[in-house]
Parts: sequence; C-alpha cells; structure tokens
Amino acid sequence: MSDPIKTDVLIIGAGPVGLFAVFQLGLLDIKAHLVDILDKVGGQCAELYPEKPIYDIPAVPLITGQGLSDALMQQIKPFNPTFHLGEMVTTIENIGDPLFRVTTDRGKVFEANAVVIAAGGGSFQPKRPPINGIEPYENTSVFYAVRKMETFRDKKLLIVGGGDSALDWTLNLQPIAKRLTLLHRRDDFRGAPDSVNKMRALVAAGAMDLRIGQVTELEGADGQLTGATIKGGDGALTRVETDAMLPFFGLTMKLGPVADWGFELKDELIPVDVSTFETSRPGLFAIGDINTYPGKLKLILSGFHEAALMAQKAHHYVHPSKRLVFQYTTSSTSLQKKLGVS
Repeated sequence: MSDPIKTDVLIIGAGPVGLFAVFQLGLLDIKAHLVDILDKVGGQCAELYPEKPIYDIPAVPLITGQGLSDALMQQIKPFNPTFHLGEMVTTIENIGDPLFRVTTDRGKVFEANAVVIAAGGGSFQPKRPPINGIEPYENTSVFYAVRKMETFRDKKLLIVGGGDSALDWTLNLQPIAKRLTLLHRRDDFRGAPDSVNKMRALVAAGAMDLRIGQVTELEGADGQLTGATIKGGDGALTRVETDAMLPFFGLTMKLGPVADWGFELKDELIPVDVSTFETSRPGLFAIGDINTYPGKLKLILSGFHEAALMAQKAHHYVHPSKRLVFQYTTSSTSLQKKLGVS
C-alpha cells in the first residue's frame, strides 16, 4: 500500500458533473483530486459521443461532448485539480469524523475530508453483437463509439442498430462516407421520428442503403473487415462490402464496487438528501446520474446544480471552523482573484 495522498475532497468520476464540482469547490477554497476508470477526462461525453452535438447546456446553443469537456477543463484550470486516470475506486472507509480513506485497484490510497461520487451510472460498456469471430476486428475496423469522424471518411460503412445512436451517426457520417449502409433487424426504428424521416429521405434519394436483417458472419484478415454476410427476414443470405462496422446495440451498465460502499441503493442508484446531495453516510456525496431523488432528471444541467449545493455542505467538513459567506462571481473581487480575472 502506497503512502496516502491527502486532499480536501476526492471526486470519483471525471465527467462533466465531476469537472464542474471542481469549480464549485474551488470557489470555496477546497482542493480536489479526481479518480476515473477511463484513461481521459470527460466521462461518457468524451468516450461515447465526443463529436455528437449537445443542445441543452444553458446559454450554449450547440456544443459537442468533447467541446464541453474541453471548456470545463479550461474553466477549472485556476484550481489545479489532480487527475488519477485509468483507476477504479474499490473501497471507501471511515477513519475519522468524517475523514475517509479511499483505495483504488492500483493500490493508490487517498485520505479526504469528503468524497463525491460523480460516476454517472457506473461503468458503461457497449453490448457486443452476437457474431462469432468479432473480437479480432474490434478497435481496428469494428468500433462501438465514434471518437473522430475523420477516421471514417471515404470508407464503406456498415452501421448496425435501430436506436438514436445508430440513426444519429448514420446522418452524421453519411456525408463523408464513400457508401453507408444502415442495417436493422426490422423496418421499425426506436429513434427520434425526425431522424428516421431524414434517414429514409437519404435512402429514397439513393444516397445510402437500408437493409433489414442481421449480421451472421464477418470477412477480412488481420483485423481489417472486407465484408459482412447478412441474413434477411426471409432467411436469404447476402453480402455487403464494408471497411468498418459500427454496432450500436446499447450499453451495459456495471455498477461495480459502488454497491459495497456502505449505503442502501434504490434501483442501483444512490438516494440523496436533495438539500445537500449527501448520502446516508455523512461526508459522502453523490451527484449526477448516479443519484436518485423525487423528480430527478438525468440531465447534465441537473448535475451542475447538484454540484453547487454539494460544495456548500462539503465546506462544512473541510473548513468546519470557517464561516461560509455566499458570494457571486460577478461582484466578488475575492472570487474573481481566485479565477484570475480581477
């Protein structure tokens, strides 16, 4: 076991809500370290849809998942948070009132006055299609997320799925692909009606192909696809040439060790006090998609609100003898000095 890393607050999860928590804590002179199982910051936004537009961030009409992550990183720069990426928190134990000792799967140890769980819904993993021999092609010509659209320029693409992800990436990648085929097991889609209509218009115009059926076999060598065999609803087998396949079969949420951290879960979510977003363990908070309470909305903006209220209560644990004075960044010269804008 390594020597403990001491910090005011440890944040578990470096997605948008975890990043904004750094900002809210920093305004109150609270230092933070962050641990995330992914190898980069940004959470699901950066991992699953870095180039997908987000339209519901207040006062920002359009921003991508990666753009939001980058903007939050710029915003928290004055507070110099420390990131520990590619690590999973395994245990959280009380060693004081309410001092915590937190360990990761790499043997790293933290001691913090408060802990904030901002881990989304846990660890998300894409569902693998039931296709024999798919493993050698994964991350070479079979991809479960689009991290950079340019990767697929001038490629023959096969997108598999019938939900929003499959339709969104069909519409986004069709203009740059050499030829795009969308495959779904039935001619009925779960995605937004507007996306379905736009996809069908492209098919009618001959700009892309729509196939009904399922992939039964992949062709290629050394991880590079050359084609896929499709079994139609009538049982007939046909072949589609493809350079890359994007299966969107949804995500599997793995809660991981969160369930063993000493509080009762409700439908695999953490109940919280809505005035502070504190769990049943004093000093241990949960913000973002991982928590639950009456009226909960799983929106990034809701997580931002939760982070702000969490920081107010965390101040009590980090600076118990210091009076908390609420201030506005627009008028407080001391806050502006912290942000480097005074």
